[in-house]
Amino acid sequence: MKALISSCLLGRNIKYSGGNNLTPKLVEILKKYNVELVEVCPEAFGGLSIPREPAEIINGKVLNRVGKDVSLEFEEGAQKTLNLAIKNEVDFVILKERSPSCGSNYIYDGSFSGKIIPGKGWSAKKLFENNIKIFSEEELKEIEEFIKKFNCGN
Repeated sequence: MKALISSCLLGRNIKYSGGNNLTPKLVEILKKYNVELVEVCPEAFGGLSIPREPAEIINGKVLNRVGKDVSLEFEEGAQKTLNLAIKNEVDFVILKERSPSCGSNYIYDGSFSGKIIPGKGWSAKKLFENNIKIFSEEELKEIEEFIKKFNCGN
């Protein structure tokens, strides 16, 4: 079984602030079931620096906090992420919730105030549109159930 995963969730210092979003319980589940991991950071794939200004989706574009349109970088990162998922024939994807790239259920509302709204990030949307199963790091129970069902079916 193989999963594409946001690098920051594994402790890589690649998020916009230069930090990470290490999620130990997630890592524990993935190790328990010997899930092969393919790491990705769509924003870095798109050519954005680390650290970088935070960005949010506003009116169908991705703008950073100082107003620069980084939609092209997000689109490039999303396409490269999709290509990586297809090339590696991943069974599912785990992405960082609320990220403008990776949010699978929620994203920030575009006001840079920390308010969240239902929605998908740029890369999550592209993966979803291509019928690739996506989880967030907050769906630990669902991830483990999916892995168990998958393993029983093979």
